[in-house]
Amino acid sequence: MKIVSMGTPEIAKVCLEKLYTEGFDIAAVYTKPDTPKNRGMKLIASEVKAYAQSVGLPVYQPETFKDDAAVETLKALAPDLILVVAYGKILPQRVLDIPKFGCINMHASILPSLRGAGPVQWSILNHCDETGVTAMYLSSGMDEGDIIEIRITADLACDTARAIEAGTATRTPQDHEKATYAPMLSKSMSPIDWSESARFVIDHVRGLIPWPVATSEIDGKTFKIFRVEKTGKQTDKAPGTLLALTKQGLEVACGGGDVLVITELQAEGGKRMAASAYFNGHPIKL
Repeated sequence: MKIVSMGTPEIAKVCLEKLYTEGFDIAAVYTKPDTPKNRGMKLIASEVKAYAQSVGLPVYQPETFKDDAAVETLKALAPDLILVVAYGKILPQRVLDIPKFGCINMHASILPSLRGAGPVQWSILNHCDETGVTAMYLSSGMDEGDIIEIRITADLACDTARAIEAGTATRTPQDHEKATYAPMLSKSMSPIDWSESARFVIDHVRGLIPWPVATSEIDGKTFKIFRVEKTGKQTDKAPGTLLALTKQGLEVACGGGDVLVITELQAEGGKRMAASAYFNGHPIKL
């Protein structure tokens, strides 16, 4: 069975590597175009592209599948199956119709919960106690296709491809009335609400990494906040009050009287660093 793999970030690279090492016939790899990053705006390849090139797999990076030439190139590859993992592009129906066995997607949530672009981040932001990966058939609706299997494992992509080739893959329609969504994140979500509970603040910080990153105003300046931890302490100070500088970082009051410590941050125009190291060089009054 000839497979075309489509994906962009680390999770897609892990699945591609598994497919390759398990000996699947990978006709080509599709990933998003290289993106400019950092101050020099140098074009950076995705994790998927870097791995594909390292093992000699052909890589395609079309801007869009609205382009007839991009669709014809994919048709010429004659894939039996297209396997998608966090590709970052919408596949139109004329692409979904190309492979003999259809197009399947590894979606990082337990569908129908958290359909959309950011299921991993939203599972944290929504304080979910459990999540997983759903192998599903792609359809014209966003993450609305029939479910094949739900599991928590990197082997799911390989096992699903084998089941489809063997004709043993099941199809379970989703219950659309139970659907929830994981929309694109935005910078408007960044400011931390210190009146929330300790768990909610910690989940807010974790859920916004690597973008757009949580923020907080400290001593009149806006900082990106990369890590906060529980201290086990309690306070009667108002949420958001800066309490103490310690070897661990900057202690801040939050909702319910809990005390959290900011351990990693980034000042405007600065670099990401330990909070204790930053405040050693930039003292503040508490």
